[in-house]
Amino acid sequence: MRARIVATGSAVPRRILRNSDLERMVATSGEWIVGRTGIRERRVVDDGVASSDLGTDAARAALAASGWDPADLDLILVATCTPDMPLPSTACLIQRNLKASRAIAFDLAAACSGFLYGLSVADLYVRSGTCRRVLLVGTEVMSSVLDWTDRSTCILFGDGAGAALLDPSDDDRGILSTHLHSDGDLWDLVCVPGGGSRMPASDAMLAGRHQYVKMKGSETFKVAVKTLEATAREALEANKLAVADVDLFIPHQANVRIIQAVMERLGLPENRLFLNIDRYGNTSAASIPLALDEAVRSGRISPGSRILMVAFGSGLTWASAVVKW
Repeated sequence: MRARIVATGSAVPRRILRNSDLERMVATSGEWIVGRTGIRERRVVDDGVASSDLGTDAARAALAASGWDPADLDLILVATCTPDMPLPSTACLIQRNLKASRAIAFDLAAACSGFLYGLSVADLYVRSGTCRRVLLVGTEVMSSVLDWTDRSTCILFGDGAGAALLDPSDDDRGILSTHLHSDGDLWDLVCVPGGGSRMPASDAMLAGRHQYVKMKGSETFKVAVKTLEATAREALEANKLAVADVDLFIPHQANVRIIQAVMERLGLPENRLFLNIDRYGNTSAASIPLALDEAVRSGRISPGSRILMVAFGSGLTWASAVVKW
């Protein structure tokens, strides 16, 4: 037995923040942003909108596509690094919004790799027979942890959510394998140092702007390319697949140059790639499920398609998964 994805959904804020808008906020140019990252615009929430709001909308879209009743859900997993609050979990807030009172609900923190980590957890729950109907959500309000005076980070991220519904597969379709990795020695390449128990909220913490994302860009780029290539090859080898067997490649949408470097190393043709970073930027744990839902709705995925997904994020974490649709 394995889990299969039966439906997807996504949600993004209405507000569009274009590169031309950022030109008026920090010392940068739209041409430079596109050339370095591939990003042309990103979505940003209105005041008062939290991760649970976007996650609930994405979940409702997936439920509508499947015809499932929220009351039948056994498990709600939410991957996020921008929860509504330290406690309770964002998953419990989404559970409340959906009125899915039967479901177990908890959050999973693996930053940009969060959706693939969650896919592995969901698959294990289904394979064990503990849960049959699972809702997996990746949702982020990255704008809440951005320093809009730091041109090295504020240009990169956006807000959004994606969701997937999973149940047991009765044939060869579903999650063929997942591969998860971590290296805490490199935790400081991408982090938000303030606001937790290490550096609690205080006037000094706020004055130092430690509540915002800090990133070592060049070091992160190099590690990302290396680990994404390695975990992609690991996934292919585990399933005895060649690169030519991949129908669609859905990478974490972090930086188009990282994605291009990985594809060149793997020998993947451009027509096998799904890319939407130009419109949404890096939405962290929402990145892959948002792209997956768009790929489904645009007809890029059909029954029997083999999908390779890879992600890299703070932690450090990196992961891959192969799914047969």
